[in-house]
Amino acid sequence: MSRVLRALVIVLAVASCGGGNHSAPRNLDDACAILKQRPKYIKAFRATERRWGVPVHVQMATIYQESKFIGNARTPLRYKLGVIPMGRQSSAYGYSQALDATWDEYRKETGKRRAKRDQITDATDFMGWYMNKTRDRNGLSLHDARNQYLAYHEGHTGFARASYNDKAWLLRVADEVGTRAITYQVQLASCRHAR
Repeated sequence: MSRVLRALVIVLAVASCGGGNHSAPRNLDDACAILKQRPKYIKAFRATERRWGVPVHVQMATIYQESKFIGNARTPLRYKLGVIPMGRQSSAYGYSQALDATWDEYRKETGKRRAKRDQITDATDFMGWYMNKTRDRNGLSLHDARNQYLAYHEGHTGFARASYNDKAWLLRVADEVGTRAITYQVQLASCRHAR
């Protein structure tokens, strides 16, 4: 085998090992279908529910809104003059769309230095940690998907100032998160994959 061909085979082998499957499940409107297609999700959701008390349906509705269950989701690029890329809109990344600074705070406080935003177990644990801070700082129930989402989006201080009231689009999205959480909750109640 020639050197070039051997190098090509090695590069292809290494490339095929990396990355993992970050694509979204097929049917995002059906909680049972999501869990059937991605069995590791329910383990992550249940672990977060046990550790932090955030219900599975609240986690799922938030992840749906933030990343549509795409593990390596990023915010869109910004462009100057409509064609020159100027970087991302924010540092949000992964299932939970955690910002760099908030993710670093989470890793420091929890001791999870190797946590990755594109790993479902780490992303759900982050959400549990953050939503508990929201409960403690803003008095929100862990079962209140709508308001937890508003605080998740606006930050604890922004939520306390009610900055969301100036954003009709965000209030609409938060209502959708609340509705989706209820839908997922009903579906999960009769779903064998949720056990």
